[in-house]
Amino acid sequence: MTADTSSSSGAARAVASANVAVQPRPLGPWRQAGRTLVRNRAAMVALATLVLVTLLCLFAPFYAHDIAHVDPFTSNVAGSIVLDGHEADIMQPNDNPLHLGLSPIGPTGHAAYLLGADSQGRDVAARLFYGGRNSLLISASAAVLCLILAACAGIAAGFFGGLVDTILSRLMDIMWAVPVYLFAISLSIVTVSQGLKLGPFVIEADNLLIPIVIIALVYVPYAARPIRGRVLALRQAEFVTAARCLGVPRWRIVLFDILPNVMTTLVVLGPLLMALALLAESALSFLSIGVQAPAASWGTIIQDGEGLIYTRPMVAVAPGLAIVIVVLALNILGDGLRDALDVRDAARRSA
Repeated sequence: MTADTSSSSGAARAVASANVAVQPRPLGPWRQAGRTLVRNRAAMVALATLVLVTLLCLFAPFYAHDIAHVDPFTSNVAGSIVLDGHEADIMQPNDNPLHLGLSPIGPTGHAAYLLGADSQGRDVAARLFYGGRNSLLISASAAVLCLILAACAGIAAGFFGGLVDTILSRLMDIMWAVPVYLFAISLSIVTVSQGLKLGPFVIEADNLLIPIVIIALVYVPYAARPIRGRVLALRQAEFVTAARCLGVPRWRIVLFDILPNVMTTLVVLGPLLMALALLAESALSFLSIGVQAPAASWGTIIQDGEGLIYTRPMVAVAPGLAIVIVVLALNILGDGLRDALDVRDAARRSA
């Protein structure tokens, strides 16, 4: 009887240990969020759209020089192209009854001048891809710089409190009170006329760093406020209180306890800030105080098509449609990241 009992208990322990051995290791929060994001079809479609648009813009030189065989930055009002074996002028008589004046050629359906030409005879499709490179670069860089500045301000205000919080919060309130585009236009007018001087360093007016810095500064208050609120909640957490009681230096608490827990907020804010930065860059470039000639952006191309809206609407519609697609994709991706990184939703799904 004793031998049977001992053998059965030994077999039970063996089965239990085998079950423990085959149990998978629990996923980390980032891997779990990644799997949740992959299952979100809308977010994946938005991400694929952004990747596709980025690749098309990166291949702008290849398209312009090897496929369309055009120079998108040189005026070509007296030029002509061959369409279906016939030579056609790039600037053609207007479609009005009197045929007075000239208007650029419309969409050809061929590699050259696929979307037509602008008022200076330049290929709209090639300029669209080149402009997308600058627009995406400026918006992404401005979003990253804005997140860095907002993280520094929000963490300092929320963690240290007191006088630091008062000064930073009042400064954010002042920036918040000024309308976004009025603030951006004011900074742009000053920098476009004089450039940007940072001590011994001088940034010329046509440098892309100018709109990047301006847009980043404009949206710092919008990102710093949620970061500060998150840090205020983390400052009362038990692990931060325990670290303080153990005498851990403040800088170690900020780097190893506060910052990792703020990263989810930064990741969620990233696509949304990039969408706002893209709209701001397009508006500034449309007003001629953003990207400066001879460089192009989607905003400058819309400005080029403003006078052709009734005769050659594709000049303005194409970059406008590109802005709508990218901003919509960024917002959908941001919503997907928010759902994937939401701790409460993750706990609810696991339950």
